[in-house]
Formats: sequence, C-alpha cells, structure tokens
Amino acid sequence: MQTKILREITPLTQSDCFTIFSRVKSKFDFPLHNHEEFELNFIQNAKGAKRVIGDHIEEINDLELVLVGPNLQHGWFTHKCTYPEIKEVTIQFHRDLFDEKFLHRNQMAFIRNMFERSLRGIQFSKETIQAIMPRIVALPQKQSFDSVLELMSILHDLSISRNMRLLSDASFNTTETLSYNSRRIEKTMAYLNKNFDKNISLIEAAKMAAMTEVAFSRFFKLRTGKTFIDTLNEIRLGHASRMLIDTTQSVTEIAYKCGFNNMSNFNRIFKKKKDCTPKEFRDAYTSTGVRTFI
Repeated sequence: MQTKILREITPLTQSDCFTIFSRVKSKFDFPLHNHEEFELNFIQNAKGAKRVIGDHIEEINDLELVLVGPNLQHGWFTHKCTYPEIKEVTIQFHRDLFDEKFLHRNQMAFIRNMFERSLRGIQFSKETIQAIMPRIVALPQKQSFDSVLELMSILHDLSISRNMRLLSDASFNTTETLSYNSRRIEKTMAYLNKNFDKNISLIEAAKMAAMTEVAFSRFFKLRTGKTFIDTLNEIRLGHASRMLIDTTQSVTEIAYKCGFNNMSNFNRIFKKKKDCTPKEFRDAYTSTGVRTFI
C-alpha cells in the first residue's frame, strides 16, 4: 500500500507573473499537496496549528512565513489552533519568473541561493517576518508592474535575511536537485543519493574526487556546510522518512533498506534529527486524516 500526495493545479496561468490570496479563516482545510510553483505563505494568529513541509512536522507560533519550493509537499492543519480569525496571505509564482540566465547574474546570487534552499522549505525568523509583514499584507493593493517590482524586492530582502531555517531533509524532495557549483560535490552527492543503502565510506568518496581524505573532508564541509557523515545520514533519513510515509513496511525493514545496519543507531539519529521516534513520526504524519491522494 502506498499513499500519494494531492497534486494541486494552481489558478496561475502562463500569462501571470504571480497570484496572491489574502484571506481570513477559522481553520485550515486544504489537504497535503504539492505543485510546480514556488509558494510564499504568511500566517498570523494560528499558534498551535501544525505545519508539514516535506518530512518536517511542527506546531507553529503566532507569526509564520515559509517559502516552499517546486514539487515539495506541504500543508497546514488546524491541530491545536483555537483562534477564530486566522490571517493568511499566500503568494504563488512560476519557477521561471526569473530566467535561469538572469538568476546567475552576480546581483541575483542571494535570490538564486534562496530558491535552491527552498526545495527543502525555508522558515524565516520572527524578526524578518515583523520587518517584511506590512509589505506582504499591502501587496494585494499594489497594481500591475508595481506589484511585480515589490514582490522582487520582498524576495531579495528575504534572501539576505538572517537566521532562515531549512525544514525538510535534503533527499526528501527527490524530484528536484540542488546546485553546489562544484562538479566534484555534485558527483559525490549523486553517488550518495544512488548508493545510500550501501556501506559508503569517506575513503571511497575522497577517491572519487581524486583528493586525500583530509582535503576532501574540508572541501566538502566548505561547499555544503555539513560534514560528509552528517550529509550521508541526512540523505538516508530523507529516504527513510519518505518510506515511513509512503509505505507500510516495518521500521526495521526501512532502516536496513536505507543503509542503517544498527536499529539503535537508526533510532538515535532519527530522534536527534526529528525530535521523535520513527513510529511517532509515521503516526504524526498520517494523523492529518489525509490518506488517499491523486
């Protein structure tokens, strides 16, 4: 048995730059879903609601601003929220709103980097939200080209903001890939994603990159921001999370299929990363009531 995520067809046409929904509601009633477009979602007065981004699950606070990249499953659910009036502003824009060549200009580096990171979902800090909130709330009142310029300006300011937080594991959104601007790193990441279920060592990864272990270890950390072992574990956890959600296989089966040869080690790493056990994660993810998707 395998569950699938609702594929949302957004009302955004090819003639539009973006679409924006501003509304007040008493509950969240849209199922877990994904779509081709980027989505910037601002929520106010929904403390206690549950946010699901990829394989990340968390209760939200009074102020929420998240950027969701293309094809990353996401959803917000009422959960423990009791506020009668939830304010929500949702902005959806095409992934090609910024041309690929344009994105690689020097001045677009921060936005390009933010878009790549959004494939895991980005939560912005409370300070950033408070600074940007008035402009997001006012955006529906702007017209035509002015609104496009303002959206671009908002995205730029978000891209240079501090303390943004990545939510989902790197390997969960398997339909999209990140660019590391390094052929060696991309070759290594491709190898890890293909062979995560096998016994992979730093030695063989270094050999693939034609570097010594010490040099490769430093190079890898510099380019990815993480150690080789942390990256490998994150990839394995991403695949394990996907299997916990999509299949009815036992936790033990999933652990071994994802390259963890020791159950206690798998449980320890999983709990440290997700703040819950694999079983609790599976139960929490399916408690939204969304079982069958098309």
